[in-house]
Amino acid sequence: MCGIYGIVSLDGQAIDGSILDAMGGVTRHRGPDDLGAHVDGPCAIGMTRLSIIDLEGGHQPIANEDETLWLVCNGEIYNFRELRAELEGVGHRFRTRSDSEVLLHAYEQWGEEFVHRLNGMFGFALWDSRKRKLLIGRDRLGIKPIYIYRDRTRLIFATEAKAILEVPGVPRRVDGTALHAYLQLGYVPAPFSLFEGIRKLPIATLLSVEGGTVSESGYWQISSSIDRTMSEAEWAARVRAEIERSVRSQMVSDVPIGAFLSGGIDSSAVVAFMARETDLPIKTYSIGFEGGSAESLYNELPYARRVAELFGTEHHEIVVKPDVIGLLPRLLWHMDEPIADSAFLTTYLVSEFARRDVTVILSGVGGDELFGGYRRYLGNHYVERFDRLPGFLKSGARAVGRMLPSDRHSSALNVMRLAKGFLASSTLSFEERYRAYLQIMPEDQARSLLNAAPSNPFDAVKSAFALASGADSLNRMMAVDALTQLPDDLLMLTDKMSMAVSLECRVPLLDHELVQLAAAMPESIKVKGGELKHVMKMALKDVLPQDILHRKKRGFGTPIGAWLKGQLATVLDHVLRPEAIRSRGLFDSATVAGLISAHRANREDYTDALLALMNFEIWACMYIDGRSPEDVTGELKAIIR
Repeated sequence: MCGIYGIVSLDGQAIDGSILDAMGGVTRHRGPDDLGAHVDGPCAIGMTRLSIIDLEGGHQPIANEDETLWLVCNGEIYNFRELRAELEGVGHRFRTRSDSEVLLHAYEQWGEEFVHRLNGMFGFALWDSRKRKLLIGRDRLGIKPIYIYRDRTRLIFATEAKAILEVPGVPRRVDGTALHAYLQLGYVPAPFSLFEGIRKLPIATLLSVEGGTVSESGYWQISSSIDRTMSEAEWAARVRAEIERSVRSQMVSDVPIGAFLSGGIDSSAVVAFMARETDLPIKTYSIGFEGGSAESLYNELPYARRVAELFGTEHHEIVVKPDVIGLLPRLLWHMDEPIADSAFLTTYLVSEFARRDVTVILSGVGGDELFGGYRRYLGNHYVERFDRLPGFLKSGARAVGRMLPSDRHSSALNVMRLAKGFLASSTLSFEERYRAYLQIMPEDQARSLLNAAPSNPFDAVKSAFALASGADSLNRMMAVDALTQLPDDLLMLTDKMSMAVSLECRVPLLDHELVQLAAAMPESIKVKGGELKHVMKMALKDVLPQDILHRKKRGFGTPIGAWLKGQLATVLDHVLRPEAIRSRGLFDSATVAGLISAHRANREDYTDALLALMNFEIWACMYIDGRSPEDVTGELKAIIR
């Protein structure tokens, strides 16, 4: 695991490799163990390394025998041992035990097709000095990020956007199209980033630079073909076997390893199968919050403790009352782009806690997307039943729904929030209804916030639906998530927040073979009779206890909405004060004030929208205005003294 970065000239001119020092310096948190660079005329590549496999011999950039190929790679290749044996069988000779060296020999043997042989999470850059060609690749699900900047004379790449910004001549301006998309979704969807001119390399994509020509090609996508030949019991058996295989393959490490444990199905399954692979207790890590009723809704420690006891783990708990004001600027600096998902705070805190003992952690991220764990996946199920009601009852319900209060940090008000959202979207088409579940604000509201809305907006959800073909509605929704929210929200924050403390996070439920299996499963088996994760519960029925399998779901986040009305209210008012909004020049200050007022009166739950706006302004203070995280933190803390 590391941070990679580099520059390739498009006009053949030699690159001054000294710029790599600044690119590596600003991302040293990703790789505190080692630093390396290789410069060859028009190409310069570098890395900061967190040593995981072959601690002594895995220095990067790594070369083949005759040093005609050079590679930097971020991530892990889980099937490197099998690939190595195959390559040695046809004459290749290895100089290290590193999993990254496999990519060099695989490229020699199979050319660009080698990427199809990889099982892992990765972002890599491979310089072929004979062809004067740079090949950049990103893994199938987007577990590892890659940013790209291109102008007339050069292409710059890096794991983190902040490294690209260290290169002279790269502008620091907000991309208006990306900002519009961010306001709707709460994250910036690929291929955009919030920086004008900097973009994200799409998932499962190879980018080639050769002879001044830049080309991209996708090499994999989730299949839309549904397999209706297997019984429910056969599906459950296959799912269990594949989860167990994936967990086993991802436990390979030369450094201490542990697991995040929330007590939910996904993390509990990962821990259960980890425990079967070793005679030593698995180190597990959980987080809870101090405070009142809102904080208690996010406290999953009793469930995590039950699972830890069941599998005899070496369990560690941390109960926090986080210094959110002190954390936000620093974490948004690490994120590169603002985000409206409060899970980035939780992920950072539990990562920081775990890093005291381990260097590698396994997470249950991805289980909801694969096996149907979100309430929104039941939208069709409930709409079909709602549509059976007489017209006057439906009209009356919708009228009542518009008047319901809304807040997610009270059990009763949260039910009203969900009902309000369902009733408001019940008349929409399938695709528009799902969009309503995904977005944090509708398109017209995002436009009303912006002083200058883009003339040609990017519709990430529409684009994803166009690629997510097939007649199975549930699998289409999941395919849309795999193209949008999963890589650009959940996996992005998981990578950035764990690597902020130099912790490698692996996600075995997103093994691409397991993903393909889940995508082929019929809707009627995956989510049956309104029961989320039905087949996963069947697969794990003799692995996990019933109270864990059937417990009420709670997201891995924070009670940020309650904090915005309480301990963060002063900060929210300061950051989004009218004069600050007008000075930035991007948003309409009256519209922002209306959102704050409606949220505090519980007329609407604008938690995500307000967090998006607050985080954007804090981010802009650092990345656009050039202030340090410490400077911004000092300003925020001064207003609450």
